[in-house]
Amino acid sequence: MTRQIIHSNNAPKAIGTYSQAVKVDKTVYLSGQIPLDPTSMELVKGEIEVHIRRVFDNLRAVAQAAGGDLQQVVKLNVFLIDLANFAKVNQIMAEYFKEPYPARAAVGVASLPRGSLLEMDAIMVIE
Repeated sequence: MTRQIIHSNNAPKAIGTYSQAVKVDKTVYLSGQIPLDPTSMELVKGEIEVHIRRVFDNLRAVAQAAGGDLQQVVKLNVFLIDLANFAKVNQIMAEYFKEPYPARAAVGVASLPRGSLLEMDAIMVIE
């Protein structure tokens, strides 16, 4: 098994004991991203749509650093403080993904790091 650590300067630095992503053979495991601005390392401000787009942008930056893009994501996990925002996630996800869409789970949670409203992680396969 070959394990490669993936890092992108276009995504927030890891704020704990983890890597932005780990590639094992053709599979890339992308760590959870919250809506941190990669330059300031602060949560973005604004409506939930701004937060959702920042998370997708962060995931895309890590996916690209691994040699892929969001279109190679096969599994996406979405964690939301308020599941009422799930429709907005769906709407914005359609801007970042084309069919066939990845498998996905959406989970309502009580809290997330730094008081974030959402977090997403993903699994990507690069062929």
